[in-house]
Amino acid sequence: MKKIIVVTGASSGMGKEFLLQILKKETNIDEIWAIARREDRLNELKKKFSEKIVPLKIDLSKESELKKYKDKLEKEKPRIVILANCAGFGIFEHTENIDTETKLNMINLNVKAPVAMIDYSLPYMQKGSKIMNIASCAGFQPIPYINDYAATKSFLLSYSRALNKELKYKNIHVLAVTPYWTKTEFFDRAVDDEKKKVVINYNAMYDPAEVMKLAIKDLYTNKDISIYGFINRGQRALTKILPHSLVMKVWMNQQKLDGTPGIRQ
Repeated sequence: MKKIIVVTGASSGMGKEFLLQILKKETNIDEIWAIARREDRLNELKKKFSEKIVPLKIDLSKESELKKYKDKLEKEKPRIVILANCAGFGIFEHTENIDTETKLNMINLNVKAPVAMIDYSLPYMQKGSKIMNIASCAGFQPIPYINDYAATKSFLLSYSRALNKELKYKNIHVLAVTPYWTKTEFFDRAVDDEKKKVVINYNAMYDPAEVMKLAIKDLYTNKDISIYGFINRGQRALTKILPHSLVMKVWMNQQKLDGTPGIRQ
């Protein structure tokens, strides 16, 4: 039975960073199934870094596409050592300026896809297998103008931590990673350069390699949440003790937002 690692969102950002770092750590793996929509980028990764990478062009926001993964598992029956759910996207904008299709696509990719990937993968996991879900510090509190994205990450954070408890009897570990602002291609889609910027104050912008280095360490030391950065840890602490109404007010003031579409204070 071949041993594999599965990575979604593998063509860029946190998924790509995980893939590159895990290649150096898990040298006895037979294959890494790298899932993303951009097959050309996946092929480039395989050529540049390892023949163990198996590119899988799958749009995880579509249920019919997710079935391709399920069918491949049923056909090959591998042993999954690690499943890393890294795919996702967000939009920084007032809710009335985001069309319904985009919102539902975000929910499909950020929420439904990780749940489906885990459900399909569990029958092929054994004692010691690991699951890593990329949530976000946005999941610590409600965030106006990043409303839908923050809500999806709140789900993923809560889901991951509870799932970790439920799978302990199988010795399968689940980690939620909660990055702060991190230098990735996430912002290419989240921010529309032709419109007024929603987020004008980032406080800090972290290196994805360092965020993932800690995440992998936490994954192997069986933590249920990984929080990189002093500001990130401080924010989590404050959102646990302060009323969320106050937290949202501070956010709105910090970004000079007044709750209306496209208008600043």
